[in-house]
Amino acid sequence: MMRDLTCFGDTSVQIADAASSSSSSGTGVATRGRGKGCTAAAQSRVTCLYQARLAGRACALSVTWTRGALAGQAAAVSVVAADAASGDRLFRADVKPWLFSKRKGSKTLDVAHGAKVDVFWDLSGAKFGPAPEPLEGFYVAVVCGNEMALLLGDMRKEAYRKTGAGRPAVDSLLVARREHVVGKKVFSAKAQFCHGGRYHDVVIECDTAGGNDPALVIHIDRRPVMRVRRLAWKFRGNQTVLVDGLPVEVFWDVHGWLFGSAAASSAVFMFQTCQAPEKPVPWAYLQIFREPQLQGHGFSLIIHAWKVE
Repeated sequence: MMRDLTCFGDTSVQIADAASSSSSSGTGVATRGRGKGCTAAAQSRVTCLYQARLAGRACALSVTWTRGALAGQAAAVSVVAADAASGDRLFRADVKPWLFSKRKGSKTLDVAHGAKVDVFWDLSGAKFGPAPEPLEGFYVAVVCGNEMALLLGDMRKEAYRKTGAGRPAVDSLLVARREHVVGKKVFSAKAQFCHGGRYHDVVIECDTAGGNDPALVIHIDRRPVMRVRRLAWKFRGNQTVLVDGLPVEVFWDVHGWLFGSAAASSAVFMFQTCQAPEKPVPWAYLQIFREPQLQGHGFSLIIHAWKVE
């Protein structure tokens, strides 16, 4: 059922300031810039945050995919690990596979308490779509203590054979995804709101160019689930929708669309589930990536929607 929103709600959150700054881990994209260069950089980056274990310790693994500047280039990959309790960085590994010699390889890194981590990758046959991350034909693996801490991609057998790693006692878990999309009035993304669940099509539609009273409409799997009218008064807010019976809190901030530069304006949306028994107090979305204290939180999809006229 579509919901016609008439107020912010008691738990509305402002996320504009966070949207204007880059991540402290170096994986964010600054959004204060204007013009085509800003939007080109924005649409070329996706960051995924995983809950995993390294040497028996809970950690947050952040994987950032960045599209190369030239068409057909493979994505660059950055893997950053932080302690899940303190947020202290454990290691960072950067891979630039558009260099021929780097499309397949490995790196060994030292982490706390004398442990070592090996990062393996094979992007030599990767196939790409419009997003920076590959669709198929690749793997990226993080191994610690002969155990597979994180494995991405469809070449799972090849990854286990190459690394010689054993399967983890607990699988890694995707807890947040941040991506940038560019369009005129329609912005699309995919999300898996629960571990092992199916992927959903998320479409955000808003035309601020032609009307005096623009409306924001959000569709999930082609079904309209939320509508916000009088957007000039309600440019920030939040509302709960149901996806597969699971409550998903939707936060929006479209201040940049309405009052920013016409050359390159952006809005920020967050779709968040929570496994905690009580509803969490909202926070600036970027804190998820800056302070990866993951216990008790479900999944968050963060979308930077860049509107170009």
